[in-house]
Amino acid sequence: MRWAEIGEGICSVSRTLSIVGDRWSLLIIRSAFLGTRKFSDFQSEIGLTRPRLSERLSKLVEHEVFHKVKYQENPVRYEYRLTDKGQDLYPIIVSMYTWGDKWVAGKNGKAMEYVHKSCGNKIVPILACPDCAEVIAPNDMVVQPGPAIKALLSG
Repeated sequence: MRWAEIGEGICSVSRTLSIVGDRWSLLIIRSAFLGTRKFSDFQSEIGLTRPRLSERLSKLVEHEVFHKVKYQENPVRYEYRLTDKGQDLYPIIVSMYTWGDKWVAGKNGKAMEYVHKSCGNKIVPILACPDCAEVIAPNDMVVQPGPAIKALLSG
């Protein structure tokens, strides 16, 4: 399968990667969660060229990860704000921080810590069963065909 075709399959990981699976898009999304909204701020934080940043932001807007909000009339300028769809990427970004802190942090350790506003405690994302709250490891799960695969197999 070619990279340009990765979003055409039935695998949700492949379809997700077709939208947010390049390093620049993930860094743009990370910056948005840290409060960045304006094109020039994304550019200075990430160091992307204007054309590449414009292309990535346009793709993220097209796929409704961001929406544009006009903040200036003359010249017309927009902010990029995460949609609900974009906000749902938060656990992925936080999990990537956690993985990076554990496996690839430099000698000084963590760059950031996430603190729960309500109680003041530092958080670490965990995968847990929504019914019994048991923490789930890869060997604790069984993967079975979902509706898309069942339809493909029966059709």
